Amino acid sequence: MSVVGQIVHSSASLRHSIEQLNRYLRLIADVDLPPNTDRFELLETAKGLWIIDHLLVPKENYVATEASFARFISEFRRSFPQATFEVGLEVTYAPPPHVDQYCDLFRVPVVFNASRNTLQIDLIWASQETPFEPGNAYAFGVFTKHADAMLEQLKSDASIRSQIEAQILPKLHRGTISMDSVSKDIGMSRQTLYRRLKENGPTFAEIHDDLRQRMAEEYLNGQKVTVNETAYLLGFSEASSFVRAFKRWTGLSPTAYLNRAA
Repeated sequence: MSVVGQIVHSSASLRHSIEQLNRYLRLIADVDLPPNTDRFELLETAKGLWIIDHLLVPKENYVATEASFARFISEFRRSFPQATFEVGLEVTYAPPPHVDQYCDLFRVPVVFNASRNTLQIDLIWASQETPFEPGNAYAFGVFTKHADAMLEQLKSDASIRSQIEAQILPKLHRGTISMDSVSKDIGMSRQTLYRRLKENGPTFAEIHDDLRQRMAEEYLNGQKVTVNETAYLLGFSEASSFVRAFKRWTGLSPTAYLNRAA
């Protein structure tokens, strides 16, 4: 997130910065979007200038949309305190529980239950001759080179399964691990994670179960922990539950597996 922020700050114009934000969005989060659609769109009409957020979210899950517009506004207030940026806000969700704070936070009229999520901004930002100019070409080049390398690394070694396992592994001892919490930790919506898993084959439960099996065999092969300790490390509330699971995995009881290994 920090390197993408630096790219946005060193861009040449608002339109240029939004192009970069869309380009490097996957470094921040993997989100649900309509096919062949960027998340953010800068749209100029006869009625004004708009930043549209195309993120697909249920109406009751408004936090990501609310946060994206809050970040736009706060960044421009800090970077360009003398310039007008925000003019109005339209959101598809109903007034949230903290709606009374919107006046202080956004400081613009807000329309709820609208047809789209969009932030209206001052028309000055449609011009290339904005306070962004001339931009910082050197810094922009340094940060985009770094971000491009990060994108390539992400493509090469971050399969969806490895991301899930990386989140589950340090929490195995807790027992039940929800798909909701893991999706949040890896920056996806639950719907996106479900879709990605469906495309790749194994279910969330199967990945969890397979990781438990591999770790169980690793613990027992090391012969440094007991069966009861292994059961605890893998999140089983009772050793008997672990024994049944281990027989399902290997066809052997943990004790028989230890004896064979010895």
